[in-house]
Amino acid sequence: MTDIAGKPRWRRIVDFPLVTMVIAAATFVFAQVLAQVIGGLLPKLASPWEELVSFLIALTLALLAYKFVIAKMGERPRDDLPWRGSLKGLGAGTAVGFVLFSAVVGVAALVGVYSIAGDGDRIGILASLILIGLVPGFFEEVLIRGILFRWLEEFGGSWFALVASSLLFGFAHFANPNATLFSSLAIAVEAGILLGGAYMLTRSLWFAIGIHAAWNFTQGEIFDVPVSGLDQQGLVTARLSGPEWLSGGAFGLEASVIAMLLATSLGIWFVVLAARRGHLVQPWWVRRRQMPQEVATGGTGETLPPVT
Repeated sequence: MTDIAGKPRWRRIVDFPLVTMVIAAATFVFAQVLAQVIGGLLPKLASPWEELVSFLIALTLALLAYKFVIAKMGERPRDDLPWRGSLKGLGAGTAVGFVLFSAVVGVAALVGVYSIAGDGDRIGILASLILIGLVPGFFEEVLIRGILFRWLEEFGGSWFALVASSLLFGFAHFANPNATLFSSLAIAVEAGILLGGAYMLTRSLWFAIGIHAAWNFTQGEIFDVPVSGLDQQGLVTARLSGPEWLSGGAFGLEASVIAMLLATSLGIWFVVLAARRGHLVQPWWVRRRQMPQEVATGGTGETLPPVT
């Protein structure tokens, strides 16, 4: 059956933003499950080589799934992982993430809740960069911003997507060791707005991936701060003390007001810049009302913000 817009009804259902989001997320998860199956068939290797090989398999399948399936889905197919500008975006994000969390640690040291007790572990930095930084940075950003944020935005607009994806991201960490309600809210606010704003500003995932990866690596593998409640071995041996609202307690500085103030402030600045550049998207039903030519064209007629 074909409707008045000229598209088969099944295609219009599949192209509806929330339906597309579910299918895209299932595709991405399937690629990761397939990677685990393939990894389980390979000969066992010594750590961390086995983890690195598993990551490369998962990365390859994730990129294939994204490039050849997910990026082509929906009413407005687009690639948020373009090769052009990828190194620039990734590098800029890495610099921002490193400077930002270094500033968090610096403020924590100034107020007396962070101190260095001695030398740390200088072995396996490259493996840690990949496993602690790039793995969650890449996979979480593709899923949260590249899939959930993208189609939540196409459905409910930019503000709805920013709030919803931030809450999903924050409370996805609720099961982590030493997590509390406050730590989940802290991540939702500071990281949700920061990374969501980075995506809104650039309309590319590379900048957000760089920030995410450098944020994790800097706090854990350099300054010996727990990463979302997970204890790490850094270049130094450090200690957090004092009130939990300043130190974050056993969860780490991510659950401190220091990180919330600094990261959220930067994230708000990203969002403001995105708004000034016209990168905000209106809700699906508003776009439909404003675009009467939709019936004639088979789409809303609206052009979403460009990749910059």
